[in-house]
Amino acid sequence: MSAAATDINSLPYADGDFFSFEQLLSSKEQDRLAEVRSFLAREVKPIAVDCWNRAEFPLDLIPKLAELDLVSPVRRQGHSNLFAGIVHAEVTRADTSIATFMGVHDGLFTGSIEALASPEQQDAWLPDIYSLRKIGAFGLTEPLGGSDVAGGTRTMARRDGDRWILNGAKRWIGNATFSDWVVVYARDVADNQVKAFLVDTGLPGFSATKIENKISLRTVQNADITLENVAVPDFFKLANANSFRDTNKVLKVTRLAVAWQAVGQQLAAFDVARRYAVERHQFGRPLASFQLVQSQLVQILGNAVSSMGMMVRLSQLEDAGRAKDEQSALAKAFTTARMRESVAIGRSLLGGNGIVTDFEMAKIFADAEAIYSYEGTHEVNTLVAGRAITGVSAIV
Repeated sequence: MSAAATDINSLPYADGDFFSFEQLLSSKEQDRLAEVRSFLAREVKPIAVDCWNRAEFPLDLIPKLAELDLVSPVRRQGHSNLFAGIVHAEVTRADTSIATFMGVHDGLFTGSIEALASPEQQDAWLPDIYSLRKIGAFGLTEPLGGSDVAGGTRTMARRDGDRWILNGAKRWIGNATFSDWVVVYARDVADNQVKAFLVDTGLPGFSATKIENKISLRTVQNADITLENVAVPDFFKLANANSFRDTNKVLKVTRLAVAWQAVGQQLAAFDVARRYAVERHQFGRPLASFQLVQSQLVQILGNAVSSMGMMVRLSQLEDAGRAKDEQSALAKAFTTARMRESVAIGRSLLGGNGIVTDFEMAKIFADAEAIYSYEGTHEVNTLVAGRAITGVSAIV
């Protein structure tokens, strides 16, 4: 590497926004985006690799995130879905684990309350959720149920007077080792429908055990959850969550957010690869002077721009209330496939230095695998889009 690190802001197209999509934001939103970027550069980027290496979550960052006030930018703050998406991409660009923490708390958990709770429940819960005084998690995936959880939810709920008794297990639940609440989806034994419950993690019978030995999103505290006769007051059954169709109202929007994460991952790969290509010298010349290296950088950028263009349009459709499930599915499948290609090119461009986190690309490369799989696998999202264009389901 050169003696002095290159300031990425001194390079052309420093923001990676090659087609100026950010100019579609209002001036107020552009100013807010600049504020978020400054926070990420100051508070997140300097600690991201170390936290990832140690597989520890920086709990002291939560009050700072609360002060930044990022929760529910659309519903609560009146921003566009385009702004929310670009911000989510930017947080991912700084650190995928912190973006996933926010995606779980803000998207999956808060989204469940906003979409499925009654006005009375929202009034009781949302102030603490928005301010991050209460941290949330989202309990849907199970040890034996992932892609088939819609029809295969094994966690059970039984009405018992003015309370519900929950029994079962959940897996891969982000934030659950330190969250205050978890929205748990469980099948009602009375009508066989999947319903949702806001569960206090301090209730008797609730336990969360950290999943160890991950190679992706190591900072995120994923947990195995066990529910043994957990008694939940009836008020904590989400009023408008009465079938898995209701759950899909949340997943459609969060799938869009994960596709934005794929954009952020590609921009992160582009940042690291371009800086490395400019700084690293081989054969007496910077790597950036070689044609094949420029081709690789342009491929990463092209993937990122095409993904971002798709997401810009989908966010506009979401703002207009016209986005469809199959469009979110296609976006998640397409952007994560391009992401996987981009981070692989970036890792290759760094050679041996691409497999150690010292140069950050190894972390970006590994984190991409989680994004590729969660919020619906690439294969399932592909088949959701395929069903939409053929009228024939090939999922089962």
